[in-house]
Amino acid sequence: IACQQVLVEDGSVFSVQWSVMPVAIAAGLSPLNLLERYLAYIKKCTFSIIRPLVLNTGLEFRLLNTGWSLISFLPPQAGAGFATLRICGGLLVQPRQCGCGEFRFELDTLPEGVRVSLRLSDFCPLILGSSSPSALRFRLYQLTQATIHRRVAVRFLAQLYRELAGVSAEIKIVNVSIRDGKAV
Repeated sequence: IACQQVLVEDGSVFSVQWSVMPVAIAAGLSPLNLLERYLAYIKKCTFSIIRPLVLNTGLEFRLLNTGWSLISFLPPQAGAGFATLRICGGLLVQPRQCGCGEFRFELDTLPEGVRVSLRLSDFCPLILGSSSPSALRFRLYQLTQATIHRRVAVRFLAQLYRELAGVSAEIKIVNVSIRDGKAV
């Protein structure tokens, strides 16, 4: 599973995780199906502490049964090979940056298989505080949100492979460099 997480020069976070799966097992996937599977996985892996809630206005990751949205998204936009959730608010987002950022689910057909990827871009976490976070805020982000996001994405891709292939595979994490920035 390929991974990169960086703090970009503008103070936003870019994070991508992907895995290339054989065409035969990925044939039934669509970007919206990938999104649905991810939402079910979030609820399951957090023991329902985080509950994805689909609303007419979009999607929220709510804390337990409260009205507190950790992160809110506009309704999904889908196209050929992708489904995108635009970030529009939530407790984990810098208030002045609520209209920035997106979480994208992509399927790309390659000669060696289908690349299944999760990409978070232009995200401005509240923990960082501003476009030039202090060393303490950066470290706090690294130890909390960044670590959790990476683990969840990697485990989701591993579980997806198990579900589709019917077998477990050894997971190897490979760090890649897609975008310049300070490694998280």
